[in-house]
Amino acid sequence: MSDTDRWGSPLATRYASAPMQRLWGEAMRVGLWRRLWIALAEAERELGLDIPAAALEEMRAHVDDVDFARAAEYERRFRHDVMAHVHAFGDVAPAARPFLHLGATSAFVTDNADLLVMREALGLLEARLGVVLQALRDVASRYRDLPTLAFTHLQPAQLTTVGKRAALWMQGFVADLEEVRHRAATLACLGCKGTTGTQASFLDLFGGDHDKVRRLDRLVAEKLGFPRVVPISGQTYPRKTDAQVLSTLAGIAQSASKFAADLRLLQHLGEVLEPFEAEQVGSSAMAYKRNPMRAERIVSLARYAMHLPANAAETAAQQWFERTLDDSANRRLVLPEAFLAADAVLVLTADVVRGLEVREAVIARHVARELPFMATERCLMLGVRAGGDRQALHEVIRRHSLAVARDVAERDAPNDLLERLAADPAFRGVPVAAMAAGLGAREFVGRAPEQVDEYLRDVVDPLLAGVPEAPPAEVRV
Repeated sequence: MSDTDRWGSPLATRYASAPMQRLWGEAMRVGLWRRLWIALAEAERELGLDIPAAALEEMRAHVDDVDFARAAEYERRFRHDVMAHVHAFGDVAPAARPFLHLGATSAFVTDNADLLVMREALGLLEARLGVVLQALRDVASRYRDLPTLAFTHLQPAQLTTVGKRAALWMQGFVADLEEVRHRAATLACLGCKGTTGTQASFLDLFGGDHDKVRRLDRLVAEKLGFPRVVPISGQTYPRKTDAQVLSTLAGIAQSASKFAADLRLLQHLGEVLEPFEAEQVGSSAMAYKRNPMRAERIVSLARYAMHLPANAAETAAQQWFERTLDDSANRRLVLPEAFLAADAVLVLTADVVRGLEVREAVIARHVARELPFMATERCLMLGVRAGGDRQALHEVIRRHSLAVARDVAERDAPNDLLERLAADPAFRGVPVAAMAAGLGAREFVGRAPEQVDEYLRDVVDPLLAGVPEAPPAEVRV
């Protein structure tokens, strides 16, 4: 079949970056299997097994010389992918054939390779999170003191700033970055555990020498760059690890979806818009439209990523005794898709944030329309200070506010709430009119600008200092 006749995951064909796809590709997986066989043979030789140096030299010389067609032929015969590649490796490294996979079971290569890929993939996501956070940092800093309406229950409440809202978006991604780092730092390799985790085969190889078997476990881990080894296991590493990692990826999706959902609402209001390219088409029928399609795609991909951890949780819960194979097909689907989805979400989020269009005039117009309502709490305090009854004044404000809100909504009338309060006998002697004359939106944002400054200085900047540089990624569609 041609590529156009064959189903391909949209994560691979449309959304995820090339670096993340390579990590989960077949060439990477089999290449890691061969490196694991080399690490095992090296460690076994260093601990006294009679494995010729020539065998290791042949293995190293052909580590990336993979004949996938030949391996496929073996797999059709053996119905076993690991054994197929053992034979394919042995074909190009015949001196090593007697020692390949010595003492190991399939999980030695499959599980340790999965852990190696996950570690690299978490590092890539750390870098992608850094790009998102830096882009949001720029927005937060630039608009730290630009007043905008804040909403509770999706109704105008008080004022905040555009920068403070960006800092709130950042807060989710900050938690994600910390969690990704934690997962990567605490990831432990399976090591050399054998068919049921007892290391019996390795104990036989080393003539009952328990110390050498323990050293083999640690030595292989060191060769793989892992500071930690799973201390006890069945045949596989605990599948709870997958559940924990996928929950971390779902957390990234949650943060991105929250940002994108807010942006869709802001674009509806005309205040903050996602980027729109010169020749971009918003609708095939309605040529005038500028739809928030990137934000919608973030939400869509994030929804998918947020539901994948249920698979990993079920797998962890259903592993019978020392192992069962009902995890295999599921993990082949879920692990790559979860990482590719998280990668796609972050690439798209960074693209959107870097191109945000903040329409300050629209924001200011919306603020001006609602600002008198925001000032009523101050009017209430002034009225009480002048000797008024707090509850009676509250009722006066409530009655006038509802009337003004109706006139503004139904007749597009100007918001004259403060003028009405100033004329009401209940506020006689209260300087409402003077306050209205000097009304400025920045007086109602509280400590939002200072909160932004402090958050960037104390939390974000120290966190970003240690983030690796992200490889480039293209938003293809």
